[in-house]
Amino acid sequence: MKLSKIKAAAAVTAFSLFFTSGIGLASPALQEGSRGSNVTLLQKTLVHIGYPLKDIDGIYGEETEAAVSEFQRNNHLRVTGKMNNATWRALQKAKPQKGLKIPAFTRKKAAASTSSGHYVPNNKPILAPGKVNSIISTARSYIGTPYQFGGTTPKAFDCSGYLQYVFAQNGISIPRTADEQYKLGLRTKSSRQLVPGDLVFFTTYEPGASHCGIYLGDNEFIHASSSGVRVDQLSNSYWSQRYYGGKHIVQ
Repeated sequence: MKLSKIKAAAAVTAFSLFFTSGIGLASPALQEGSRGSNVTLLQKTLVHIGYPLKDIDGIYGEETEAAVSEFQRNNHLRVTGKMNNATWRALQKAKPQKGLKIPAFTRKKAAASTSSGHYVPNNKPILAPGKVNSIISTARSYIGTPYQFGGTTPKAFDCSGYLQYVFAQNGISIPRTADEQYKLGLRTKSSRQLVPGDLVFFTTYEPGASHCGIYLGDNEFIHASSSGVRVDQLSNSYWSQRYYGGKHIVQ
């Protein structure tokens, strides 16, 4: 088997494992604007099954959205251009095809901004102490909100969509995915250095930061889990084994 085919097969295997391990706990939303290794795996899988992409860059831009839309159309799925549960299930079963074409589109890179302004800078505290209580109060107000793959509104959240929404309600625009959110703030050496309002991250479906929450103090954090938005203990046997690290974002 040629090296290129081996790499393609490995990408598909990794993509399949990614979507079948821990999907209920920390599924990322993959849609225009998403970035990271999950998007790269998706792009490699699309190329492998015959949907040509000019760039495999880990950025869910218009090209990737067009390829996903065409895949959905060809597989009689609702055409949204977003990775949802039905689409990833179909991708798992998809076989390579030749001669597929993606409709014309205008290329652009996903901009690192939202309607509320540019993203906050990486690798430095970004949350004013006076905003901490408001962030925590907003976060607690959604306790019980159900979990949904790709959820970004009070109807349903996934882990990173929940954080993004809570911060947006307080006038702070942060990235969409957990791995990008992990770039915010300063690394802490242990959970004892965390203060309320900081972010906590866990490794679930893949190595690295793939699940996230907001630290509340007293060893507690709030997050969108598979059972909905809830408060858990960092010392919980499940989460303590998967703790990836905390990021100090409070100034």
